[in-house]
Amino acid sequence: MEFMRILLSILVLIFHGNTGVLSEAGVLVLDYYKEACPLVEEIVRRNVEIAVLRDPRMAASLLRLHFHDCFVMGCDASILLDTFGDMISEKQAGPNLNSVRGFGVIDNIKHLVEEACPYTVSCADILAIVARDAVVLRGGPRWEVWLGRKDSLKASFDGANQFIPAPNSSLETLIANFKQQGLDTGDLVTLSGSHTMGKARCVSFRQRIYEKSTEENFDYYKRYTTFRRILRSICPESGRDDALGALDFKTPTRFDNLYFHNIIEGKGLLQSDNVLVREDLEGEIREQVRAYASDQQLFFASYVNSIVKMGNINVLTGNEGEVRKNCRFVNP
Repeated sequence: MEFMRILLSILVLIFHGNTGVLSEAGVLVLDYYKEACPLVEEIVRRNVEIAVLRDPRMAASLLRLHFHDCFVMGCDASILLDTFGDMISEKQAGPNLNSVRGFGVIDNIKHLVEEACPYTVSCADILAIVARDAVVLRGGPRWEVWLGRKDSLKASFDGANQFIPAPNSSLETLIANFKQQGLDTGDLVTLSGSHTMGKARCVSFRQRIYEKSTEENFDYYKRYTTFRRILRSICPESGRDDALGALDFKTPTRFDNLYFHNIIEGKGLLQSDNVLVREDLEGEIREQVRAYASDQQLFFASYVNSIVKMGNINVLTGNEGEVRKNCRFVNP
């Protein structure tokens, strides 16, 4: 009996490190760290709360880290890797450079988690938990985070330039981009609701506010002249690339459904926000946008489903990848 107990323990270590939980390849589970690191979610929650209290914008930044990670090779914490040797960091890619932030918050959380449970909790799982807590702290929905991800051994600079949606994307491009990640049009609309909090740099929305009116869109721009004038005061036609505009000018630090009110009114900050309504020829997306605008709980319920789905993109589990000790570097 003792021999069988020891053998089982060895098998657990072989198949899933020292987490004490077995799962099938590519499948995440709940309570993954229940035995091996029971305080991990409490450590994460407490430190996300501190970071967001110090800087309310940080909630959106931490949520964005999870998105930008998952859209490049999957949810594997590749975005956290620094440039090392021949590997160029995803942080240097166009969509991330001087834009994504919150790395120090993740470093601090990882340090505390390592003190409590060495080589146990992956950076990819920390990103997923952090994203959930950032949303909850700003008034959004709570969800159970499925865990068991391993960390990538590499980054993809080219992938970050190719797969992260651009702020001036057309609707057709956005749909194709999300489809490539296994996400449908409904997920696109729902996850775009993440822009209900946070800010974007001037360089991300300048093209939209200085776009020349044509006969086709004259009425559209005439109707929103005041809104465009406000944005132009923040973002001149040249210079001030790092000046910030609120993604949701009504409640920029709250996770709610007012983002959908904004884009119905043509007052989304980014072109990629407004195309959800302007370029939807069949009307199905506009119908979904209106449904979310009129029912916040419907948006919240859909958001939970879509972000859990996103968190499963190409995850590494079992013997794939590793649990990094330092999120910025692969283990020696």
